[in-house]
Amino acid sequence: MSSAKSCRIYEGNAVRQVTGDSIRPGGFHLTDRAMEHCVLSPGARVLDVGCGTGATVEYLRSKYQLQAVGVDPSELLLEKGRQRSSNLPLLQAVGENLPFGPAEMDGIFAECSLSVMDHPQIVLQECCRVLRNDGYLIVTDIYAKNSAATADLRTLPLVSCITGALGREELEEMLALAGFKIVIWEDHSELLKELVVKLILTHGSMSNFWQQADSETFDGNRIQETIKKAKPGYYLLIAQREGR
Repeated sequence: MSSAKSCRIYEGNAVRQVTGDSIRPGGFHLTDRAMEHCVLSPGARVLDVGCGTGATVEYLRSKYQLQAVGVDPSELLLEKGRQRSSNLPLLQAVGENLPFGPAEMDGIFAECSLSVMDHPQIVLQECCRVLRNDGYLIVTDIYAKNSAATADLRTLPLVSCITGALGREELEEMLALAGFKIVIWEDHSELLKELVVKLILTHGSMSNFWQQADSETFDGNRIQETIKKAKPGYYLLIAQREGR
């Protein structure tokens, strides 16, 4: 995540007031939906890239009995996770340099995290490296339906899923280059709309929400207008690592 940005939205309280520790639209709804499609039996090794406070790691371990581990670069979020559950296996690391050997994982989750990585192509290559053949990559994230507007999103003074959103075609190209084949793509933009409604009810307006993150430097109206042009949506993607 770029140091040129002034504020990491996902580390603040304004969004977690609405999302809780999952810090994404829909909570665990799409996590469960992905598990319906993936053959990941109890004991399978899975990694959550950009795990934040470890909410998904804890969920996968308790509900599905998976050997889940999480990595995140934010010591602030990792510490919050350790305070909630001291035995969670959470490691400080970036997605561009995963601390695991080749083919160690049966599945990798990246839920609202790929879009906040500095180098998503490298992250996808790393995911491919640590996955076994036919291992699953599960991604949920925001994407720009108007991909021509992504350059303007990158100029906003914050780090969030929306400012790092990719267009669908660009994401599909990155996955292919990294060695993945897409098996499922589903649009779940209704979950993003539901989150926006909850944020407005909590903070009065989306402009107020953005302004809360940093009242001294943020122009909430400008941020909101830039986002509207990108026409953000929300997706679930499941891909598999092709044979080595």
